[in-house]
Amino acid sequence: MKVDLLIQNVQVFNSYFKQFREGNVAVLDGRFLYIGERNAETFEASEIIDGQGRYMIPGLVDIHLHIESTMVTPETFSYGLIQNGVTTIVPEPHEMANVFGIEGVKEMIRASQDCVVDMKYAIPSSVPATSMETTGGSVEIADMDELLASGDIVCMGEIMNYVDIIRDENCKTNRILEHIRKTYPKLVVEGHVPKLLDLDLHRVIYAGVDSDHTHQTAEGMEARIAAGMFLEVQEKSMTEEVMDYLIREDVSEHFCFVTDDVMTDSLYKRGHLNHIVKKAIGMGMPPERAIYASTFTPARRMNMTDRGAIAPGKIADFVLVSDLRELVIEQVYKNGQKAFDAREQYRQVARTKQFPAHFYESIKLSPLTESDFQVTTDAPDNRYPCRVMLVQNGSTFTEDHRGIVEVREGKVCWEESPYGLIAVFERYGKNGNRGYGLISGDTIKRGAVATSYSHDNHNLLVVGHNPHDMMVAANEVIRNQGGFCVVEDGKVIANLLLPVGGILTEEPLEKTAKEVEKLRRAMESLGYEHYNPIMSISTHSLPVSPALKLTDLGLIDVNAGKVVPLLLM
Repeated sequence: MKVDLLIQNVQVFNSYFKQFREGNVAVLDGRFLYIGERNAETFEASEIIDGQGRYMIPGLVDIHLHIESTMVTPETFSYGLIQNGVTTIVPEPHEMANVFGIEGVKEMIRASQDCVVDMKYAIPSSVPATSMETTGGSVEIADMDELLASGDIVCMGEIMNYVDIIRDENCKTNRILEHIRKTYPKLVVEGHVPKLLDLDLHRVIYAGVDSDHTHQTAEGMEARIAAGMFLEVQEKSMTEEVMDYLIREDVSEHFCFVTDDVMTDSLYKRGHLNHIVKKAIGMGMPPERAIYASTFTPARRMNMTDRGAIAPGKIADFVLVSDLRELVIEQVYKNGQKAFDAREQYRQVARTKQFPAHFYESIKLSPLTESDFQVTTDAPDNRYPCRVMLVQNGSTFTEDHRGIVEVREGKVCWEESPYGLIAVFERYGKNGNRGYGLISGDTIKRGAVATSYSHDNHNLLVVGHNPHDMMVAANEVIRNQGGFCVVEDGKVIANLLLPVGGILTEEPLEKTAKEVEKLRRAMESLGYEHYNPIMSISTHSLPVSPALKLTDLGLIDVNAGKVVPLLLM
């Protein structure tokens, strides 16, 4: 029998028994043909690989992530993924959709067409995430119908506005969910429901949202699984409590591992989904179960029944691993063709101008002055209780803290307070809105940081301790049409350019990783105390992430789902 590829003498992972079995594997036309004891005497193979007893596992499948979180193009992202054994992803481009609407989604799909890694897209379902922010674009029901008709979509991306689902029967999110249930009843619907329990959780599931990828606890996982939810476990949820639960309980069919957001330097240095699998094994999960949760269950969740297992008829995406516990990847095959070999040198040649011209001219803001960082008020001169956004290491959640600030001659004297200033400027040229708040906790203690990469609206966000540094940082981002800038004593100490929509770079992965690492160190040098300061600051404007956030409309009480005042009078 003629085949294209025969891999002999390998320990093959059988997904259906969750165990490794010694054997040989034949590949024909990009799909697995045979897995068993038959060898070269049975097959006439164009290529034969001696597996040397290595482990053969399916290509890893990540069903919840955002390419834009790595701040690179799909092509660069694919280059980084394949080296880490990831062969299929389900990205949701809601960052690009917030900047450009459905055009942003289409352009991300187009930019993914020729990538080595298969990219099966999720429709951004919550653009904008709430009505309490200004975005560059939106995704409406008609846009969703158009995208679904294209055939490039495998699921409805994370439904984020869980507050409105519960409190407003006629909200946009509920209208979308009703449309999906009636028109596309088999479409997978992803969810974002942090901390919800009991009746509120069940109401969201009843509305059609049956997965959650947010920060988990053992109690929350128990409640979600009991109610029929599928769990997508990202690294920040991998506490001892959570991992002990996943290892101890018989829940293999009800969860998978995902990455959600991976910074560029982390992708370059630590890896991607393979890093999470390795971590799970290190925390005591049997390798077979960790592999199952990163191949078979995610593929099945997305109804991608043609992958996620090494079995006849499945797409021949596989990884050859020399050390199972350390998950040492030696070779990666995509569609039966070698896509990566650790013994060979790979060099990325990044392409520029992969997007339409106006994607590089998306920030419609004039240069700011120091006066733009004055906070005015009608309140009489006095000392007032105020809301303070308290940043906490270990989470992108913030606390709604109470402080005291003085008002004098119609101005909030924030520079004389123990707090920094956080400001958001609408950058699409739509309304000129700006919001102001006070900030404290595990954030910078001096200088300023400005960015156009601010979830999910991507307006210009600035945090600082004096107006001059804030002005310098903000204007550098405006001048570069996007990015991050860190300033101390009027001098730029880190500057990451993101000219594609203000959120992506077309530079190679290695170069971008080094610049992101420099940015991280610069933020830490100003006193930022966080496991991921870049992700932390970029979520300060995310009004679906508890508890106090800031958009161009002002401070947002996330749990109440409303704009609230800075001063408490």
